[in-house]
Amino acid sequence: MIRSAVGTTVHHPWFARLWVRIAAAAEEHGAAEHRERLLAGVAGRVLELGAGTGANFAHYPPGVDGVLAVEPEPHLRALAAEAAGRAAVPVTVVDGTADAIPADDAAFDAAVVSLVLCSVPDQATALAELARVLRPGGRLHFWEHVRADSAGFARVQGVLDRTVWPAVGGGCHCARDTEAAIAAAGFTVERVERFRFPVTRVPSSTAPQILGTAVRR
Repeated sequence: MIRSAVGTTVHHPWFARLWVRIAAAAEEHGAAEHRERLLAGVAGRVLELGAGTGANFAHYPPGVDGVLAVEPEPHLRALAAEAAGRAAVPVTVVDGTADAIPADDAAFDAAVVSLVLCSVPDQATALAELARVLRPGGRLHFWEHVRADSAGFARVQGVLDRTVWPAVGGGCHCARDTEAAIAAAGFTVERVERFRFPVTRVPSSTAPQILGTAVRR
């Protein structure tokens, strides 16, 4: 099931440590509830791309046979490995990147991405890899921040993407139309929720978010 992942390490040391703090604060303000909805119904063999600190691991339901969690950043991967030891389902944490997932074709029943497709170098390549490792009929469970529906807000996001945002956000982009990219990559979107998170008085460039499932055609 697992392929060798040689030379795949990604280093964002300062952002990785910042992300740990951001993620912890988000969990206290509702992220855990989103993870519960994200992972509802996940079963069988699961591939999680961009596992980060392993925040999803505690939310996998009993129907999961095992999780292969891919994380390229060393600091985050070490934290994910610790979280794997506390998980109620078997979790194996490995090095790897979105453009070369270290797994065999059609090896998984489900794939999970949460706040990951914003930062991969190329969404089409990452989604093609996710489609490759999923069996036909397998489900992609996604939770991502996306381009705003409002044209004015989307223009602001676009300016940020072309200037400072990728540099300060560890490669993150805030103006990607991720739902359209999923559909273009050989998936049929089954359901999608649109919401803002976190809900704050000051607009956030990453607040427009989607959560749902898509089936590999």
